[in-house]
Amino acid sequence: MTIRIGTRRSQLAMTQTGYVADLLRGTLGRDVELVEVTTEGDVSRAPLATFGGVGVFVGALRDALLRGQVDLAVHSLKDLPTTPHAQITVAAVPVREDPRDVVVARDGLTLGELPHGARIGTGAPRRAAQLRALGLGFDVVAIRGNVDTRIRKVADGDVDAVVLARAGIARLGRLDEVTEVLDPLQMLPAPGQGALGVECRSEDEFLADQVRDAIDDAHTRAAVTAERTVLAELEAGCSAPVGALAEIAEGDDGEELWIRAIALSYDGGGVVRRSATGTPDDAVGVGRRLAAEMLADGASTLIQERVS
Repeated sequence: MTIRIGTRRSQLAMTQTGYVADLLRGTLGRDVELVEVTTEGDVSRAPLATFGGVGVFVGALRDALLRGQVDLAVHSLKDLPTTPHAQITVAAVPVREDPRDVVVARDGLTLGELPHGARIGTGAPRRAAQLRALGLGFDVVAIRGNVDTRIRKVADGDVDAVVLARAGIARLGRLDEVTEVLDPLQMLPAPGQGALGVECRSEDEFLADQVRDAIDDAHTRAAVTAERTVLAELEAGCSAPVGALAEIAEGDDGEELWIRAIALSYDGGGVVRRSATGTPDDAVGVGRRLAAEMLADGASTLIQERVS
């Protein structure tokens, strides 16, 4: 029986879904078909916030899943709501791509080499707040569009640089255009950035088990679970100025999960940073403890202070 996977029609979405399809073909030996799902966000040029932000992309794929139009849906995990869906389960989280952010700038420049007042384009409040927090005097401007559209704004001179997720550029084979990979000490990525979430209907338990056994990566799932728990506990949406990155390494007593997170005011003037450690099998607990410390430091107030 053919497995139908829903995807948006953008080049990046098709590439990500194709990657999952190839994994499933190779591990399950099943026929896999990609089904394009058009969303309002794909055809409208209005700001995403005017019709629900990135949730419009997730919602359209989930609707197709619940209607039985597709059997699986592939998402950028950072776009998924942290609140579980009663009828949908995340069947698998494959091995994560590099979660860091990158700069694509004119003349091959890095952030530190760009002049005071340089125009930096980004569609993410998290990136915008962290750019402002660097104190380099950048003019941070809001942009949207796919990877090609954003990079073209640099070539056309609309902005001096753009900040994007390295994972998307890597999947599109365009790493040669990157002028700087940002250290997480400069800019923490969005919770779940670089990872994919493969969803199916909760009632399709056999398919969910098959997909999980075939392509789920335990280390990636633990790391993103901790990151997304921080986001959930802070009661912040996927577009909030919150960054988090968890990593798993071998410690003295076995595998150890280490997570660091940041919450900022939208203007970058207020910052709360924290880190925590624990074990991968307690990813939720580690995330909750870290979030509790951040809340005690006033993170919730910062997140709610939008720039007028």
